Amino acid sequence: MNYRRIVPNSISGTSLILGILAIFKSFEGDFFWAPIFIILAVLADACDGRAARLLKCQGEFGVQLDSLCDLGSFGVAPAIMIYQYALTDLGLTGQIIAGLFTFAGAMRLARFNVNASTVHGYFQGMPIPAGACCLATYVLSGFNFGAVNVAVMTFIIAILLYSEVKFPDCKGKGNPLGPVAVLPLVIALIIGCYLLWQNPQGWPFVLMFIYTLAGVLNFFYRMVVK
Repeated sequence: MNYRRIVPNSISGTSLILGILAIFKSFEGDFFWAPIFIILAVLADACDGRAARLLKCQGEFGVQLDSLCDLGSFGVAPAIMIYQYALTDLGLTGQIIAGLFTFAGAMRLARFNVNASTVHGYFQGMPIPAGACCLATYVLSGFNFGAVNVAVMTFIIAILLYSEVKFPDCKGKGNPLGPVAVLPLVIALIIGCYLLWQNPQGWPFVLMFIYTLAGVLNFFYRMVVK
């Protein structure tokens, strides 16, 4: 047994536990700690792969465990949180949209694992931790878009998870701005600055909004200029 694997696997497990805590807090109506636990899970998730590479103990078991933990923390927990926070007035419709977010996250993780050896320098579709962060930072932001608009936002993020939209890989595996042209980035920044002016305390959500919008605009920009 390679005992060094205990470290990265424990970090993956910590990420999942944080996601479960977010679910509990969502049911309790604590919409400060629920998104905070999801964000902490994202931070933990960013460390498990690095720990495995540092300790030279990468393996298929760790890859599969990481994906399962990601689905719990970034697929299930955010869906429950956003439903409890903003979609309950929509009833079954809100539940289905939240469920689609989880399903799209599962599809995204499966595709990532299958294509890991061929896709480099960018993310194919929005990374599931980023999708979770979009919802978590919205809950913390103080913005109030209304149930219908939040449902639309959640549905769009679900589509982006399993889309062909290229998002920057900020893990040091490529140029973080490589896939993104200047014009889409500038437009996203301008709109983001307007949102920030409307609500300065919502800056974490604004950052995620800029990241998301830049990726989407860049996708259509590349189609036009291709």
